[in-house]
Amino acid sequence: MVHSFTIISLGCPKNTVDSEILKGGLLQAGWEFREEPAEAEAVIINTCGFIRSSKEESIETILETLKLKKSGGRKVIVMGCLSQRYFEQIKSEIPEIDGLFGVDSQAEVIGFLTGKSGACPDLETSRHLLTPRHFAYLKLAEGCDNSCSFCAIPLIRGRQRSRPVDSLLHEAEFLKSQGVQELILIAQDTTRYGRDLPGKVNLDLLLNELLAARLFPWVRLMYANPDFWRASLSETLAKYPEFCPYIDIPVQHASPRILTLMNRGAEPQRLRKTLRNIRHQRPEVALRTSIMVGFPSETEADFDELLNFVEEVRFERLGVFTYSCEEGTAAEKSDDNVPVEEKERRREVLMQIQWDIAQAFARSKIGARIPVLIEEQSGSDYLGRSPWDAPEIDCIVHVKCAQPLPIGQFCDATVTGVTELDLIAEAGR
Repeated sequence: MVHSFTIISLGCPKNTVDSEILKGGLLQAGWEFREEPAEAEAVIINTCGFIRSSKEESIETILETLKLKKSGGRKVIVMGCLSQRYFEQIKSEIPEIDGLFGVDSQAEVIGFLTGKSGACPDLETSRHLLTPRHFAYLKLAEGCDNSCSFCAIPLIRGRQRSRPVDSLLHEAEFLKSQGVQELILIAQDTTRYGRDLPGKVNLDLLLNELLAARLFPWVRLMYANPDFWRASLSETLAKYPEFCPYIDIPVQHASPRILTLMNRGAEPQRLRKTLRNIRHQRPEVALRTSIMVGFPSETEADFDELLNFVEEVRFERLGVFTYSCEEGTAAEKSDDNVPVEEKERRREVLMQIQWDIAQAFARSKIGARIPVLIEEQSGSDYLGRSPWDAPEIDCIVHVKCAQPLPIGQFCDATVTGVTELDLIAEAGR
């Protein structure tokens, strides 16, 4: 009898990689994957527990999925960050869950479903993508050694554990053999990669070996903490055309006082120097960042400093989060004294400024001939991404072409206009 499963993967790309390893392991065990939960014997939910909204989404997904048990003998398995952190509480309050596991539990889940212990999927060769086949994430490390006062990730996933360079290169070669065109490097903090490994291993070393192998047309770097950005990384960015002119470098804030309270080390002046150096080495780069507003005791003056910084630096891509108090973090001891309405107002003000900046960036591309990674067809047009856009979080390119374009491949297109923040382009011009 062939058994079937599906995976609902919530949260960040790091969770996606964990789910892909689990998917590959179950396929190797002879199980069949189903896209729809209603068609699967086992539904696995890989949860996120990063912030309040993520927890709420995870709980809602669990409760909705449990309703499927009423229409058949399905098993519901819950794993990941939320269950790692609130294991006993979930076990007590939602006893209908058939199997409850934490993070790094792929082998345990496979053993639970198959009845065979010791099944451990091979990270380097057993992944089965949940993303479209043309892009994939490469997780450089697990856990985090930073101690940002607002973040619960070290409490959930533990200290940083970097993977050896050889292991990462082997996995990259495997992903290349699967048809991946764009490799996206991720970790909780990619810039700290290798600091826990013996010898002089660091992100720059890994990047140079990976890029020198010329495996992928695009290699993209995410989650680069500016506190640990080295000048040599900017030089590597300039050296290899395959290194996408795009750096995700979350700064969180620009007020020295708030940065100190957040336990973020990068002072605004040092941040400015780092970002100027990146732009100097690769002038066409798009910088993406994450900002938090409404941190405890954030004043209007602190917020004004942040606004001025954003208007000065002009990040091409920017996301804004409102602070939410997380249990067990250092910031939990502080009075969360910025009202919810004020947090939302500050977020809206910042996003309006960012809208104008991002639209000006889009308009600056009109007339330019750019590479576009085609992702899907939409009517008579195609949708794709430019080098300045990461999947699922950034903008898209609307490509017009009289001839069919292969999905998951690149085409050259000339930008002819802008719709909101997205580009409009014509292929082959």
